[in-house]
Amino acid sequence: MPPFLSALLVALFSLWAGLAPKPAPLPPLEGPVDLIVVDKSDRVLSLVRDGRVLRRYHVSLGFAPEGPKARQGDGRTPEGVFRIDRRNAASRFHLSLGIDYPRPEDRARAAAGGYSPGGDIFIHGQPAGVTGRWRVPGDWTDGCIAVTNDAMEEIWAVAPIGTPVEIRP
Repeated sequence: MPPFLSALLVALFSLWAGLAPKPAPLPPLEGPVDLIVVDKSDRVLSLVRDGRVLRRYHVSLGFAPEGPKARQGDGRTPEGVFRIDRRNAASRFHLSLGIDYPRPEDRARAAAGGYSPGGDIFIHGQPAGVTGRWRVPGDWTDGCIAVTNDAMEEIWAVAPIGTPVEIRP
């Protein structure tokens, strides 16, 4: 494609994006959620309270997301039931909530196999330089669950330490 045509298309898209109606903001969430559910196959994170889904967000996963996490460096996102066990307001990925992977059974399996199960799995925002509702496309993390920075701010506000996180295949 000629460079002038590419520039024209970018300009037209920018003009269209600026004119497109912005969706009405959702009412703010108040109080903690009971559960965070991540559906890996649909790439969706849901915030749940009293059995009702309050919000859904598109997620990016590990760079090789099929199957449960088995070892450090495999690029998979763990599967199972976990809890938020730490919060990092100074994360290089715009806020992060750590989950308690590896569990004792993950450590035992890895020890029996002679390898590391990995760790430092987080729900987090985007890397530095990516803002608001923008996101890095595709599955790009080392096994974490990434959402937009706007979504991460909402999740951060309603998911204290101890919140259950169910990660489904």
